[in-house]
Amino acid sequence: MKRYVICLLIIAAIVLACFLAGYAVTLKGPGYETAAPIPNTVYETETIAENRIAIHQEYAEPVTEAVGVNRFFLVSETGYLLVFSRDDSQECMQTHIPLSDFPKEEQEKLREGIWFESMMEVFCYLESFTS
Repeated sequence: MKRYVICLLIIAAIVLACFLAGYAVTLKGPGYETAAPIPNTVYETETIAENRIAIHQEYAEPVTEAVGVNRFFLVSETGYLLVFSRDDSQECMQTHIPLSDFPKEEQEKLREGIWFESMMEVFCYLESFTS
């Protein structure tokens, strides 16, 4: 029993020594220096400027989106869901989501295809069934 107490005290002393050594390393000693800012330096930020004026305004056309117009078509082909755009009638996105992940009644709707007004609505619809 005496051996276990001695071993426990040795382990506790080693652990305490490690904590103290770690604490001593993190202290700001005489060799610690802080970095001073460089004068007249402008740092880049990741924010986007609010001013979004077109450079060649004479060629720019205002974008008007018709509200209530269905622009994206979600349909099942070859067992996976695809998104098509009304504008170019080409495949806009492959979802790699199998049709079998959906309930039976939704599978029938997806075989026929569902129209959405925005891509965000497509994502919300897919998330509601795949989450």
